[in-house]
Amino acid sequence: MSRERILVVDDEPQIQRFLRPALDAAGYDVIEARTGEEALRAAATIAPALIILDLGLPDMDGKDVIARLRGWSKIPIIILSARDQETEKISALDLGADDYVEKPFGIGELTARMRSALRHRIQDAGGFSGAAIDGLSIDTVRRVVERDGKPLKLTPKEYDLLVILARHAGRVVTHKTLLTSVWGPAHGEDLHYLRVFIGQLRAKIERNPTDPKIIRTEPGVGYRFAGD
Repeated sequence: MSRERILVVDDEPQIQRFLRPALDAAGYDVIEARTGEEALRAAATIAPALIILDLGLPDMDGKDVIARLRGWSKIPIIILSARDQETEKISALDLGADDYVEKPFGIGELTARMRSALRHRIQDAGGFSGAAIDGLSIDTVRRVVERDGKPLKLTPKEYDLLVILARHAGRVVTHKTLLTSVWGPAHGEDLHYLRVFIGQLRAKIERNPTDPKIIRTEPGVGYRFAGD
């Protein structure tokens, strides 16, 4: 069976030295790039299955790489970010990055994020029909949400919010993406509005809304529907 090719874009030699053997052991072929221009050329010529991208590159901002890639490609992109780059991280996600891993990171966390992003690429190709987790089931064909086999009464906005999160299961969805997708561009900054609806939704779908397991908070960034 052929191994999926992963493009690692980072100019730090220690990161490259760490990732190449670790990803090779996890069953991936690694291609390296150290600048944004190298990354764009490699993405166009070798068509990697996934890109791991550091935001701090020597020739251009990593966000510019994302913006240019998203002009022609849906290759999954996972950001490597430092903890003090919250605003940059959110901007990168809103531009079309799929997920992020904070430095320093463990290979287990990274490969879990990679598997989720690669699965999502396949789901996008085949369409999204629903999800099931912890007794909760979502059927988008029938527009039915059930908990332990019993239908839940969700408002249209609550349903739309849940489906967007479930469609991106395992990946963070930013506040702005959720707000603009459900309520429109005029509400892109209405964070309090979103928190109220997330609270209402958790009260209906979580076994313990005060300790949510299905819709998880990514502090300062957004929310993540549970998944690998």
